[in-house]
Amino acid sequence: MKRIHKNMNYPPTDLVILAGGQARRMNGINKLLQKFDDEIQLIKIHQQLRSCVGQVWINSHRDHSIYERLIPSIRYFQDDEPGFQGPLMGMKSAWSHVQSDYVLFVPCDVTYIPKKVISGLYRAMQRDPFCEVAVVEINDIALYPFCLLKRSSLPTLVQHLEQNQRSLRHCFAKMHMQKARFKNHALFFHSINSFDELQQHQQLHFL
Repeated sequence: MKRIHKNMNYPPTDLVILAGGQARRMNGINKLLQKFDDEIQLIKIHQQLRSCVGQVWINSHRDHSIYERLIPSIRYFQDDEPGFQGPLMGMKSAWSHVQSDYVLFVPCDVTYIPKKVISGLYRAMQRDPFCEVAVVEINDIALYPFCLLKRSSLPTLVQHLEQNQRSLRHCFAKMHMQKARFKNHALFFHSINSFDELQQHQQLHFL
C-alpha cells in the first residue's frame, strides 16, 4: 500500500534513487552506502523524502541485500540493459517497475535536498500544460538527474537511448522542461564525484 502524506496535494509519486553508475572516479565504491555527512546516503535520502512519496526504489545493480537490511521496505531494480548507460537508462527502466504515473528521481550522490522539493517541482511542472519533466535548480545550477518525470516521457527516453543519445539535458529539452529553483548559499558541492570533493565537503560540513 502506498504511503500518502497527509498534506499531499499532488498525484501519487514514487521515489527512485539513481545508483546504477560505476563511480569510476571513486574506485567503483557504492556512493549510496557512503557517509558524506552524518548519515549514510541511503538513510539520509529515505528519511528526508519518505513521508512525501509512495514506494521508494533504488536503481542499482548491486548490494541489494544491504539495502534490504538497512530499509526492509525498499524495492530495487536494475537497468533494462547492461553496460552502465547512465541515468537516462535508469529512468527509462523505472517505468517497467513503478505503478505511479509520476516519479521523483534523486541521484545517490546528492548532498542537499531542498525542503518541499516535490511540491516545488509540481508547481514548476504546472507552468506548461505540455511539460513532462521538472528539474531541480540550486543556486542557478540545474541538477538534471534530480527531477520529476511523468510516465508520458517514456517514448522520448526510449527514442534517445535508441539513437545512442544519453544527455539528460538534450532529452529533457524535448519535454517542455521546467525548473524548480532553490537557494542554499552554504552549499559548495551539489554532488560528490571524487574523493577530493568528498574530503573538501566533509571539511566544510564539519566546520
